Amino acid sequence: MDILTVLPSSFGYVIFTYLYSWVMLGYLAVKVGAARKKYDVKYPTMYSDKEQVFNCIQRAHQNTLEVYPQWLVFQTIAALVYPLSASVLGAIWVTSRFSYAWGYYTGDPAKRMNGAYGYIGYFGVIFLSISVALQLLGVF
Repeated sequence: MDILTVLPSSFGYVIFTYLYSWVMLGYLAVKVGAARKKYDVKYPTMYSDKEQVFNCIQRAHQNTLEVYPQWLVFQTIAALVYPLSASVLGAIWVTSRFSYAWGYYTGDPAKRMNGAYGYIGYFGVIFLSISVALQLLGVF
């Protein structure tokens, strides 16, 4: 069985969404590394007792890593049936993580909410995944 005949042809957009998410994670990781040097926070210390801005930069990355596995699962399930919709929703979520991080990087944790629009993408792929499950169960 050839994978190219199993997946919808527009699944290529989903793959580009995954690649976009990889770029986003790399960017967030580099920002944490640079902040470690700037604020002199040595490994393996996760947070600083003195530098609130470092903690905000670290949390932006850490929070993204905390939700990323779930997003990947729902993104994949949704994309198997709704590849274009899932790609758009995925791009919204990934882009929102930049906005979330840039707000957090100010040192004011409330500004992380600049990325709240990402819930559109996150909950969107969850709803599409529920739709896929119901279709598989023959509910509709």
